[in-house]
Amino acid sequence: MPEKTNIPERNEIDNKYKWKLEDLYPDTKSWEESYESVSEKSNKYSSFSGKIAQDPETLIEFLKFNDEISMQAERLYVYANMKFHEDSRVSQSQELSNKAEMLMVKLMNDSSFATPEITSIGEEKLSSFIAKKPELKEYEHYLLSLMRRQKHILSKAEEEILAKTGNFSNTAEDIFAMINDADMTFGDITDENGQKVTLTKGRYSKYMESENRDVRKAAFDTLYASYEKQKNTLATTYYSAVKKDAFYADVRKYGSSLEAALDDDNIPISVYNNLISAVHKYLPLMHRYVKIRKKILGLDELHPYDLYAPLAKEANLKITYNEAKETVLKALDVMGEKYISALKEGFESGWIDVYENKGKRGGAYSWGTYSCHPYVLLNHNDNLNSMFTVAHEMGHALHSYFTWKKQPYIYSGHKIFVAEVASTCNEALLMEYMLKTTSDKNARKYLINYFLEQFKGTFFRQAMFAEFEKTAHDMVEKGQPLTCDILCNMYHDLNKQYFGDELVIDKNLDLEWARIPHFYSAFYVYQYATGYTAAIALSSKILKEGQIAVDKYMEFLSNGNSLYSIDLLKGAGVDMTSTEPFDKAMAVFESLLNMMENEF
Repeated sequence: MPEKTNIPERNEIDNKYKWKLEDLYPDTKSWEESYESVSEKSNKYSSFSGKIAQDPETLIEFLKFNDEISMQAERLYVYANMKFHEDSRVSQSQELSNKAEMLMVKLMNDSSFATPEITSIGEEKLSSFIAKKPELKEYEHYLLSLMRRQKHILSKAEEEILAKTGNFSNTAEDIFAMINDADMTFGDITDENGQKVTLTKGRYSKYMESENRDVRKAAFDTLYASYEKQKNTLATTYYSAVKKDAFYADVRKYGSSLEAALDDDNIPISVYNNLISAVHKYLPLMHRYVKIRKKILGLDELHPYDLYAPLAKEANLKITYNEAKETVLKALDVMGEKYISALKEGFESGWIDVYENKGKRGGAYSWGTYSCHPYVLLNHNDNLNSMFTVAHEMGHALHSYFTWKKQPYIYSGHKIFVAEVASTCNEALLMEYMLKTTSDKNARKYLINYFLEQFKGTFFRQAMFAEFEKTAHDMVEKGQPLTCDILCNMYHDLNKQYFGDELVIDKNLDLEWARIPHFYSAFYVYQYATGYTAAIALSSKILKEGQIAVDKYMEFLSNGNSLYSIDLLKGAGVDMTSTEPFDKAMAVFESLLNMMENEF
């Protein structure tokens, strides 16, 4: 698809580059009919209230009913929101998204009695239930997980009240999304060809990789000029989100928001703290990388807009979407026929929405629903980063695909802790393939630097985000406010710590926290860093051990939520409760620095 100086409307994009939401619902009318049906069915929840703990027959009946209605509601929710993400300016799509949100809140409210009643059964009585009703065995891990968190489950009346807060619990995130995706616009800049182009979030990363420093600086300054105008609103919005996290943690009797966020997947807090400690230990390597980058670029001062500039200036790695797909298929061939067959199905069957259009959500993600197939949203540019995004998001998609093939609905999801392993393992395999098959010296330099950038962006940067989140939540939990100035100063100090003295921390960079969507999903981003660490280990096993490692990995992909994440990874050969994976990852990072110094 040829590049345009203006962002196209959605109807200007070829349908072959759009996902097929009709696989979910043929039209809006069908969605509305299903919506009414699910809304009516939810009234049946009341017939189970006060009864599900009395005998195994009622418990299994409830669990199956809950699965059925949850699956239908999920399909409604996914469709409505993906339709909204196609073009957030469309009022009908906004309405569908809002209705789907309200339906999910209604279901939470209608079923709020269930968890307290289930946890009241107790492990001993549950064992007797399973003995009498073997069908309950399928739900055993789920039920025991609830029992484990029993002390954080409130009374029936309290749970009902808490469920009603769902109507406004996502308000901060929703406000941020509307400001960031729908209302904010950015100015024009002059590109490398002297053409005036409109800056967008989707194009920003491309211009930050420009060889022309003036273009990079213009993109950097123009983007943050818009955030500067909204900084106090965005600070208040984020402060509200953190206060919400603190409220739910306190109500559920957790010691902190961090403990609450990690408890759902039974992740020890030590894993989070180990990450930050490991990063601090290896910051001298990060500072070394920044110093090498400054030297190669030949700059007296290194600024934030120089951190993504290509170091192999003559390497022309323009990669179209179709070329990206072919390369990803070749790189992942080591995963075997079963994996490649599913990957081809995803590429050819309308799973993917490829290009940016006006009003479309920025970034990339994989989503979908158990009763259909995975979907992937992209905003593809013809560059190396976009090719790695294809590999990354298809890693997510195939994780869902293989889980949905094997697991019942109750275990069909993935905790983020392991979801990022599946996606990043694909990236690591792609990088190894590219390094092995690229003979051009300049292209090889580019790839070495790109691999280093993966470590910088996915390990160090996400760990910095994680530290920022932890500090922000700690402050609020101690009764301290989060103003724009406080957030900017905090972020400035972290950048100084992580990047070292060789980087000039421009004032604009202090505002970067204001544009990070993941901060509205508390303690999410640390899993990119831990996931990347685990993925490096797993990809190495696949390449060194072959089919044995592939079989274990495919089992890992198929297990969904049927085990805790830490146990899933241990089964695949990676123990994230130890510091060993971090040490091994940093050994790879150091070896890449050595290669960089030798080959550049």
